[in-house]
Amino acid sequence: MCTCIDFKTKDHYFGRNLDLEYRFNEKVIITPRNYPFELKNGSAIRTKYAMIGMASIKDSYPLYAEATNEKGLSMAGLYFPKNAHFCSEHKDKFNLCPYELIPYFLGLYATIAELRDILLNLNITDIPLTPDLPVAQLHWMISDDTECIIVEQMQDGLKIYDNPMGILTNNPPFGFHLANLNNYMNLTPDCPKNRFSSRLDLQQYGMGMGAIGLPGDTSPASRFVRASFTKFNSVCEDDEESSVTQFFHILDSVSVVKGTTLTKEGLLDLTTYSCCINTTRGIYYYKTYNNNQITAIRMTRREKCRKTLCIHELIDTQQIRYIN
Repeated sequence: MCTCIDFKTKDHYFGRNLDLEYRFNEKVIITPRNYPFELKNGSAIRTKYAMIGMASIKDSYPLYAEATNEKGLSMAGLYFPKNAHFCSEHKDKFNLCPYELIPYFLGLYATIAELRDILLNLNITDIPLTPDLPVAQLHWMISDDTECIIVEQMQDGLKIYDNPMGILTNNPPFGFHLANLNNYMNLTPDCPKNRFSSRLDLQQYGMGMGAIGLPGDTSPASRFVRASFTKFNSVCEDDEESSVTQFFHILDSVSVVKGTTLTKEGLLDLTTYSCCINTTRGIYYYKTYNNNQITAIRMTRREKCRKTLCIHELIDTQQIRYIN
């Protein structure tokens, strides 16, 4: 389970909670310009743009969960079990594997507008990176400074949705989440009015009662509604500290606390990390379940131009500031 959002103040921000029952040896990785990727379709690319994001590494190949390139184009893959359907290679289509989408699109393109024609002919294939690494069932949110889209490949084909919410969670498919919001149009951050009956003197007895009915569970549908309500009603100044702080507060509203959600196998599903990327400035902020302190990593000119991956190990031990 995961929740992804984009957010705009003076700068543009993109990030997510990664909710998982295990760790995948993730690190913050900067892929420089001109970095080579060999694709399973037989071709190869060298990145035009550097990118920063959270990834694990397999044989010098960064497997990004989410990333942003130096032009501000951002992309995240979220778990989409049973609905995701990946195919064999198709000779009349542009074939890419799921783990190739982020390095390919962010490595070569600056905006969603540049991608749309390519997406129309895309076929996401079921070829694993290596035999011991199964293909993850995913759908994707792609965002830039002006628009946001969702990419889902299912049994009945590839679907591309415009995403006015700038929110993505997991199952069901994205169309359901947009339609489901209609069930919550009565929610408000304002003080509620008595619509129950004019014959009854009903009174508000506490703040926040206008949002009674906002779902509080950790299901994907509920997190989509709650993240949307929180994001669209949030009030934030446009400086960097306020924007980053607000972004993490929105993610906190849908984070998964250890012990509150169990998988069918009885494993603990929890928010292993949360990230916020200033896509305008190329700064990756993160915190982990074990460390609430926000850590920031900049995509500097030197790192954009180096020959190898720049790898930052996570600070995953709680950082506490003692005053006395």
